[in-house]
Amino acid sequence: MTRAPAVLRRLRRTVLAHRRGLAAVCVGLAVAAGLQSQAAPAARTVSVLVAAHDLGGGVVVRPRDLAVVPFEPESVPSGAVGSTTEALGRTTVGAVRAGEPLTDVRLLGAGLLGQQPGSVAAPVRIGDADALDLLRVGDRIDILAADPRRRSDAVVVAEDVPVLAVPSGGRTDQGLLSGGLLVVAVPEATALGLAGLGVSSFLSFVLVG
Repeated sequence: MTRAPAVLRRLRRTVLAHRRGLAAVCVGLAVAAGLQSQAAPAARTVSVLVAAHDLGGGVVVRPRDLAVVPFEPESVPSGAVGSTTEALGRTTVGAVRAGEPLTDVRLLGAGLLGQQPGSVAAPVRIGDADALDLLRVGDRIDILAADPRRRSDAVVVAEDVPVLAVPSGGRTDQGLLSGGLLVVAVPEATALGLAGLGVSSFLSFVLVG
C-alpha cells in the first residue's frame, strides 16, 4: 500500500517536468482535428455550354443538343457561347464532340465571319450534291457556273473562298433547287452575284490551295 503514493508522486513529477511538451502535443492534435473537421472550400467554377452528345457539321442546334457543365475559369476557351439562347437555332460548322465547349467559331455566325473581315456568309446550292462529301469546313474552293443548256463554257464566279459550313440537311431534288447546300465567306457583291446565278446556272466547285 505504501508503494502507490510513491508511484503517483513520481508520475506527477514526470508530468510536471514535461508539461510544456505535452501541452504542445495537445494543441497540435486539436488543430489537426479542427482542420479535418472543416470541409475544404469548393473550387470556384463557371457554367459552360457544351455539346450534350456528338454533333455533326451542318447541324441546327436544338435544346437536346446542349448541356451546362462547371469549368474552372482558367480552362474556359476563348469565345465560349455564354447562354443557350445564343446557340439555339444556329448551325454547327464542323463536328463537335460530346462535352466539347461550344464557341463562336464552332457555330455559323458573326464570330466565324470575324476571321474573314469584309465578308458575308453566303449560302450556295451546288448542283452535284454528292460532291459536297469531299468538302470540310475551312477548305478553300473556286465556284464555277455553267449554262444548263450548254450554250457556253463554265466560268469561275468566286475564287479562293473559304467553306464555312456544309449543312447536313441541305440536299434537295426539286427542280432548280436540286443539289446540296454549302455556306461560304465572300464579299457582299459576290454574294449577290451567286444568289442570281443559283437560279439560272449549274454551280459546281473545285478545291484549291
